Amino acid sequence: MNKLTIFVAIFAALLLSACNTMQGVGKDLKKGGEAIEKAAK
Repeated sequence: MNKLTIFVAIFAALLLSACNTMQGVGKDLKKGGEAIEKAAK
């Protein structure tokens, strides 16, 4: 039971860090798109 608890805690930590990473990538892509729009005008 103890190993299962540790595994779930590690999995949750990885999942949460992945969400933050994806959010950062989304923001970077948005900024890149805005720069392309400004250059096209």
